[in-house]
Amino acid sequence: MSGETENRGTKSQNGFEETIRDFWASRPRRPHSGRKVAGVAAAIGSRYGIDPVIVRVAFVVATIFGGAGPLLYILGWLFFPDERDQVSAFEGMIGRGRVTSASTGFTVVLCIAMIPLAGWTFSGGLFSGGFFGSGGVICFVLFLAGLYALHHSRGQSNRPVVPAAGYEQFGQTPAYGQGGFDAAFSMSGTESAAAAEKAAPGWDPLGAAPFAWDLPDPEPAASPTPPPPPPRVPRHRSKVAGVTYSIAVVVAAVGVLLNLSGNDWFSAHHIIGMTLGVLGLGLVAGSFVRGGRGLIGLAIPLAIAGMVLTAVPFDNVQGGFGNINATPKTAAEVLPSYSRTAGNIYLDLTKLPANADVKTKVTSGAGQITVMVPATADVTYTCDTKAGELNCFDHHTSGLGQGAVTGTDLGTDGAGGAKINLDVEHEAGRMVVGRG
Repeated sequence: MSGETENRGTKSQNGFEETIRDFWASRPRRPHSGRKVAGVAAAIGSRYGIDPVIVRVAFVVATIFGGAGPLLYILGWLFFPDERDQVSAFEGMIGRGRVTSASTGFTVVLCIAMIPLAGWTFSGGLFSGGFFGSGGVICFVLFLAGLYALHHSRGQSNRPVVPAAGYEQFGQTPAYGQGGFDAAFSMSGTESAAAAEKAAPGWDPLGAAPFAWDLPDPEPAASPTPPPPPPRVPRHRSKVAGVTYSIAVVVAAVGVLLNLSGNDWFSAHHIIGMTLGVLGLGLVAGSFVRGGRGLIGLAIPLAIAGMVLTAVPFDNVQGGFGNINATPKTAAEVLPSYSRTAGNIYLDLTKLPANADVKTKVTSGAGQITVMVPATADVTYTCDTKAGELNCFDHHTSGLGQGAVTGTDLGTDGAGGAKINLDVEHEAGRMVVGRG
């Protein structure tokens, strides 16, 4: 049987169709040891001799950069058999065999859950889905392509053993006469022993009492010499991690330089996304050469930072970090814009002359914005904050997504005085726009 197994494993290298058939015949089996949820990542890792942590990272990356991770995991849950069962949960649901690891109702729930997950993954074409909106279909296809490449190169090794359908699996008890209780409790053996005892001679054939026998003591058996410990195998150091780190640093540096040169597309979360893409490719390459685990320590914090930057949009916020404290005394000293990515902005316009006519924009990503205008100035304003507290003349709101407030405030003396046009935008924090 071993020769037949080896031939079948070698046959999987011949072509695409043969590889797919052999993959289905020898698919990964979900183990009980080492699993975190359903054992899908542990099954793939054990089947193809790679670290399950790398597979889990691949699922997380597919979730973040396309939304395909949950769908792929449930597909593995449905179609990879448990190590105790002969068939998968889906096959058991349609009557192809008996499954003990999952009930039919739970399998139906998993199938229903695939409907919204598939919609989230594939909706909108190739470049949508996921947290970063970068291609559910692409991530889905890349994951399956990686699984195909693993089987094509390593499918002949670690082939799983399908459990036999014995008594223990189906809960049956062996019947009498089938190697069961008759073989364990046979009366004929007792009768033969009694007859042999009755026929034994009552005299000593050696002509001496047993206690008078003078026989030499048996020599103690020599204890076996323990085998020498196996030589320590030097740890294999792959160059994948170093090469991937170098490429990731170059990609991030080029993105930063392009951002500084005025290319707005290379924002912070886009640069992080490109760097994570390089690290993901390095992890995939490392899974084939048993290396690259050190990349996980960099990929996880970068993924968290990317999710935070995506949840709080800073696309339209530039200007660096730190505080701004400005008190212009003439219209020429008023800048067209005051902006900070993170930090407080305090703009005091109360020193402007009564005939001033100015327009300015104040933007901040995180922090506090305070703008004070003269008591008699005519102010046309737009105040908008995404998350936090807004106090703009007579408008007071707090929370998330309250929307922009616009209006005109003529001051205490009515029309007349300095003319000020204000556009104040805030991503998160506290905004105060009032009269000094």
